[in-house]
Amino acid sequence: MAGSLVGLSFTGAIGLTFLMLGCVLEDYRKYWPLFVLIFYAISPIPHFIATRVSDDSDAASSACRELAYFFTTGIVVSAFGFPIILARVEVIKWGACGLVLAGNTVIFLTILGFFIVFGRGDDFSWEQW
Repeated sequence: MAGSLVGLSFTGAIGLTFLMLGCVLEDYRKYWPLFVLIFYAISPIPHFIATRVSDDSDAASSACRELAYFFTTGIVVSAFGFPIILARVEVIKWGACGLVLAGNTVIFLTILGFFIVFGRGDDFSWEQW
């Protein structure tokens, strides 16, 4: 369990490093890509709400859980679309966009890994908080 937590924190740090490299790439010093941090913070919220609201945790599917998946997918797609739009309107360079997209991939895989590792309902779980 502790090794999983250390691994997840390490991959999260790598993802944030890609994000910061995208912001300060070759003296461009554009900090607009940092707005994807908002997407990182709000992406797990629909899942948390669906977990608290849905009563039938044994059911394979529920409307609340499916709606949470829909909103989470929209947030993740928006996080990938935001730097592409910034690069398209030439606010940031395409190289910075690529680094931010790499950081997005690593961070969202880290968030998914967190839910896979800690979402099993064991004795030590984030659901008890």
